[in-house]
Amino acid sequence: MFFSRVDQSSTPYRAVFLAFSLVVPSLLLSACMSSEKDVNLATYVDQTEPADVLYNQGLANLNAGRLDEASKKFDAVDRQHPYSEFARKSMVMGAFADYRAGNYDEAIGSAKRYLTLYPSTDDAPYAQYIIGLSYYRQIKDVTQDQKEARQTVQTMQDLVTRWPTSEYVDDAKDKIRFATDQLAGKEMQIGRYYLERREYIAAVKRFRTVVETYSNTRHVEEALARLTEAYYAMGLTSEAQTAAAVLGNNYPDSQWYKDSYKLLQSNGLQPRENAGSWISKAGKLITGA
Repeated sequence: MFFSRVDQSSTPYRAVFLAFSLVVPSLLLSACMSSEKDVNLATYVDQTEPADVLYNQGLANLNAGRLDEASKKFDAVDRQHPYSEFARKSMVMGAFADYRAGNYDEAIGSAKRYLTLYPSTDDAPYAQYIIGLSYYRQIKDVTQDQKEARQTVQTMQDLVTRWPTSEYVDDAKDKIRFATDQLAGKEMQIGRYYLERREYIAAVKRFRTVVETYSNTRHVEEALARLTEAYYAMGLTSEAQTAAAVLGNNYPDSQWYKDSYKLLQSNGLQPRENAGSWISKAGKLITGA
């Protein structure tokens, strides 16, 4: 009870409590007597149903595609039977229902709550997977902010690390590859913007990030060609030659390599790798997409 927190030896608090206990019933009685219609208090009380009944109703609604109804049933289990085994199951299934309904923030919130309360259960990797999927579904095209792509990578990587034998790991890795490719694509988009405006230093920074950080994406090929172009325009011919050489070593049949080769040849240069260059060192990590 609330009043159990009050020091019962304190006379003023006892007086307040007694006064409160005497006045409130009088007020309630007065309110009831003055009311023209009787109030049905039952309308303000949840109609409690067995946990298994509510849970199965939630599953039935979920399977029928009535996602909002399913979410409500799972929520009712958690609310009416918070300490039951069905409440634990309902929490993660409610998160899934919200995900299916496109209510991604709610799905993420419920799944995170589940992981906080039950981090070591069999359904914990599934809750983590739902969080990752909810971020994944919100990834935007590369012209927009890639916050959700970064969150997808982090969440799915946590899944792979914490539950390496989970049935969700393979798909999590696929989602990581897609989201990583998006992040690289965003860097390329910004890099091209700077390159077109002859802001070469800023452009190089972006293309370098792609080569060093996202070396397993499809964007590395173009990034090396753009580095050749930017360094050549800056008069840094050794770096331009190295970028073209690394490009040719990894993608010898690429049109990007042919264009880079042609650019160097226009000034009597050939692709030639400088082993001390950061590009040469980063090139050893390139795996391609």
